[in-house]
Amino acid sequence: MENKPVLAVIGGSGLYNFSALKNTQSIEVDTPFGKPSSPILLGELSGRKVAFLARHGIGHVFLPSEVNYRANIYALKTLGVTRVVSVSACGSLREDYSPGQIVIPDQLVDLTHKRERTFFGDGIVAHIGAADPYCERLSNLAYNALLDSGATIHKGGTYITIEGPRFSTKAESNLYREWGMSVIGMTACPEAILAREAEMCYTTMAHVTDYDVWHVSEEPVTVEMVVRVLQKNTQIAQESIQRLVESLPEENTCPCQHILKDSIMTQPDKIPLETRKKLDILINKYI
Repeated sequence: MENKPVLAVIGGSGLYNFSALKNTQSIEVDTPFGKPSSPILLGELSGRKVAFLARHGIGHVFLPSEVNYRANIYALKTLGVTRVVSVSACGSLREDYSPGQIVIPDQLVDLTHKRERTFFGDGIVAHIGAADPYCERLSNLAYNALLDSGATIHKGGTYITIEGPRFSTKAESNLYREWGMSVIGMTACPEAILAREAEMCYTTMAHVTDYDVWHVSEEPVTVEMVVRVLQKNTQIAQESIQRLVESLPEENTCPCQHILKDSIMTQPDKIPLETRKKLDILINKYI
C-alpha cells in the first residue's frame, strides 16, 4: 500500500493534540468485526505518515472490556500498518517502578475473561507463538526514543492484564507481587496478541500512574491519580513518539511480519468461503 503509515499509536485522544502533527484527516473504517473504538486520525510527523486511534473512544466512553480490540487492530491492518505503539496507564507492583516513570514491558500475563482473544475460529484454526509477546526491535526503538525525555525509563517487566473496570483488592495486588508481576493494567490483552496475529510489531509505553493498592505508605489508586500523571506525561509521550517515528527504518523486515507462517492448522480447502473472505487480509499470503 502506497504512503501507508509507518506507525500507529493506540492511546488516549489527548495524544492527537500536539503542534508537530501536520496535515491531519479523520477517517471511518468498517471491519468484519464491527467498528473500531474511534475514527482513525491520520497525520504527518517529521514528514512521515502516522495513524492514531483512541482505544476507549472519543471522550473515553468504553470500558476496557467493551473495547472492540479486534476491530481496532483489523482497521489498522487495512491501512497497511505494520508497527503499533500502545500508550497506556498502569499501576506499579514494584517499589522501584515509581509513579511518573515509564516502563517498556517485555512480558504479559492475561487474567481477562470477557474478551474476544483471536481473529480465528469459524472454520479456521491457528496457533501463534507468544513466548515473547512484545516486538523486541520496536521495543528497543521505543526505549531509545524515550531516553531523551528526561523521565526515568525502565526496560523490561511483566504487565499483568486484569478485566476491570474496578481496581484490585489489596489481596489481589499482593498476590500479583508474589507472582513477580511488574505493572498492572486493563488493556494490554488481547490487544498485543491480536496485533501479533495480524503480524504487526507491537510495544507498549506504560506510564506508571500509581502503586496500585499494595503500597502501605501511599494512597490507594484513584482515577484522579491516573489522570494527573497522564496529563503530566502527555508531552513526554508526544515528543517520544515523534523521535520514534524519525528513527523507524522505511522497510519493516522484522520477523513479526511472518508470525502466521506455519501457524495455520486448517487445510485450505476446509476453510469456509465466508471465513476466508473475512480473514483475507491476514491469511492471503499463506492460503
